[in-house]
Amino acid sequence: MKHTPLKLAAIMFALAGTLIFASCQRNGNSKDSDTSSASDNALSEFAYNDALNIADDASDKQTGDNLGSYKTASACATVTHDTLSTPKLLTIDFGPTNCLCNDGRYRRGKILVSYTGKYRDAGHIHTITFDQYFVNDNQIMGTKTVENMGLNANNQSYFNINVNGTIVKSTGDTITRLATRTRTWIQGEATQTWMDDVYEITGSGSGTHTNGSYTMNITQPLIKEVGCKWFTAGKMDIQPSGKPLRSIDFGTGACDNQATVTINGNTFNIYLN
Repeated sequence: MKHTPLKLAAIMFALAGTLIFASCQRNGNSKDSDTSSASDNALSEFAYNDALNIADDASDKQTGDNLGSYKTASACATVTHDTLSTPKLLTIDFGPTNCLCNDGRYRRGKILVSYTGKYRDAGHIHTITFDQYFVNDNQIMGTKTVENMGLNANNQSYFNINVNGTIVKSTGDTITRLATRTRTWIQGEATQTWMDDVYEITGSGSGTHTNGSYTMNITQPLIKEVGCKWFTAGKMDIQPSGKPLRSIDFGTGACDNQATVTINGNTFNIYLN
């Protein structure tokens, strides 16, 4: 069995908001092209799931180590474990100035992870917060809490996740986000190989952005394979205020960056960032 204190598979959650409409309207019908709610949702999905991925990476490091998956030639970021405090505290420090990371994004500031017990233990909780933390000059604030709920009826580990966050974009615009998720470990739990892990994700949420508010709901569980950058299956709806419903389909299992979105009966091909 795996034994990583804060392990929760790479989650890169680029939900509906990562979408870029790439096709022309079908049958000549008028196309709703306002994707601001989707793009802002994309930014928040990325930011908070990325923070969890970074915490996951850092959990296996020792105090003073660099964060290998996110550094370039420079020494960002540095990991510090405070195991004497209660709860324990893991600090990931990218420094006070922008550091170019391996994924091509600039980061600065700190991600703080407080935790009790071990990740594999039922009841384990860890909470992610931020200290002057920026990604590409977008400031990420708020909290993300992950609780290990133990085993479900199918003998699979599952986790309850809550996000209450605010992002101040580099433009000065503000995004808020509330989201709840249930993440179930459906494959790979019994092996030592991280890349064979697969998670099933359900849940809902809401948010605000410059042009209004929106709600989101996963209507068919999203499937996230750690070995794939994108969701390989699942469906979700996004309902912007005053706009038609957006229904997004991530496919039926292929590991690719393609999905479809349906608005007012018109289906568009989209590409995921």
